[in-house]
Amino acid sequence: MLRLRYKNQTPMKSRIPIIMLLLLATLVYADEPVTIHPAVGTTATDGHMRITLTAKIQNLAVNPQKDKDIKSPKSANFAPDDHLFAINSLEGCRTPFYRTSDLQKLFTIRHHFTLADSALWSNDGMTFDFVGEHATPQVFDGKPVEGVFSHGGKYFWVPYYRRSFDTNAQEPSALAVVDITKGKIVRLFNTGVLPKMITCSHDGRHIAVTHWGDNTVATIDCSDKDPMAWKYTNLYVVDYRFAVKVEEGDTINRDMGSGYALRGTVFTNNDEYLLVGCMGGKGGIAVIDLKNQKYLGRLTGMMSNVRHLLIDHEYLYISINKTGHVQKIEMTEVMKAIAQFSGTQKTVKVSGWKAAKVGAGARTICVSPDGKYIFVACNFANCVSVIDTKLMKEVTRIEADSYPVGMDISSDGKTLIVTSQGRKDRGGNSVDIFTIDYR
Repeated sequence: MLRLRYKNQTPMKSRIPIIMLLLLATLVYADEPVTIHPAVGTTATDGHMRITLTAKIQNLAVNPQKDKDIKSPKSANFAPDDHLFAINSLEGCRTPFYRTSDLQKLFTIRHHFTLADSALWSNDGMTFDFVGEHATPQVFDGKPVEGVFSHGGKYFWVPYYRRSFDTNAQEPSALAVVDITKGKIVRLFNTGVLPKMITCSHDGRHIAVTHWGDNTVATIDCSDKDPMAWKYTNLYVVDYRFAVKVEEGDTINRDMGSGYALRGTVFTNNDEYLLVGCMGGKGGIAVIDLKNQKYLGRLTGMMSNVRHLLIDHEYLYISINKTGHVQKIEMTEVMKAIAQFSGTQKTVKVSGWKAAKVGAGARTICVSPDGKYIFVACNFANCVSVIDTKLMKEVTRIEADSYPVGMDISSDGKTLIVTSQGRKDRGGNSVDIFTIDYR
C-alpha cells in the first residue's frame, strides 16, 4: 500500500494537487512499459535453447564504465565473418565498431562533416532537390540509422535519418560508406528524404536505399572497384511522391504522417525483385521489378504496420509492429502474386499467411542459420521473443534493456546483439549481448 508522508501534517485540501499530479503522471505513462535493465547473467531456458545475457555496452549513469559512443543506439550489424560488429548511435552521430571476441572497441566513425570533406562527394548520378535555401548543405552532423556490409565486409554503408540542420527531416539526407580496412569514411552520397533501411543484393553489385519520408526507393550500382565511381541507377516511387509542408518555425514528428512510411527492404533470392514493407498509409508490401526497372504495385493480405522483412529457407517473414506479430508465407505464393500485377492491377492479395504472437512492438527480426528460429526485438514488451518457425509459435522470451529496437545474429547463430534505443528520454542507451546455446 502506498502512503504519502508529510513532514508537517496539512489539511487534506492542500494535498489534493499533489495527488492529482501523481495520477496525471500515471496516465501519461499508462501505455509505456516500465524501464528495466536486466542484469548480466539473466537466462531464459526451455526445451529449444538457453539464452543468456552475457555482456552489455552502455552509456548510463548507473554504469561506472560508460561508453559515450552509445547514445540512442538504433541498429547492430555483424561483419560477414563475425570478427567485428557495428552499432549505429542515432543521436550520438557516431558508429563505433567492436571486436566480437572480447568487445574491445576498434574505432569510431564520427558523422561530422565540414567543407574540408568535399572530396568525399562525387557525381552520384541523381539529383535530390532541397526545399529551403542552404548555403552549405554539406556541413552537417549525420544521424546514423541502419547499416549494411558489402564487398565481403570491406565496406559498411550508413544512411542518415536526417542532416542535423534539417529539424523536420524534409530535405534530402545523405549516406556514408566506411572502409573497414582503413577505419574511415571514403564516400558520401546524397539521398532522398529520411532514408531508413539499406540493404545489399545477393550478388553484391547493388545497394537499395529506402526513404521513409517520401515513398521512394533508390538503387546504387557498386560493382566498380573504385567507390568514387559508384552511381545511382534508379529512383522508384511507390504509388505517389509524398511531400510534407511545414510552416516556418513549426516542428513536426516525421516518424508519423510520412505516407507509406517505407521500412523493411529485402532482395528476392535471385535479385530479380525488391520487396519493401509499408508501415503506414494503405499498408502492404511494395514490389519493385529490378530487371525491368519499374515499380509494380503492393501486395496485401498480411496484417497492417509491416516493419521488417527477411527471406530465409524459401519463406518470407515479416514483423508487425503495432500488434506484436511475426507472419510468414512461402515465397512461391509471393511469386505467384507478383505475376498477377499488370498495368491496371496495382494491388494483389496474398493468402495463406501464418502468424505468431510475440511481445508488443515487434521491430527488427533475424533468423537462426538453420532457419528453425526467428528472434524478435519487442520494443514495448522490453524483451526478445523467439519463434519456432515450423510451429509459428513463441517458445521463449528473455528480458532486454528497455525499448529494444535493432538486432543482428552471428553467422553461427550463437551470439545475438540487441540495441535498446530508448523512448521519450526513458530507457535506452544500451547494447545487450546474448549467448545462445541450442538444445
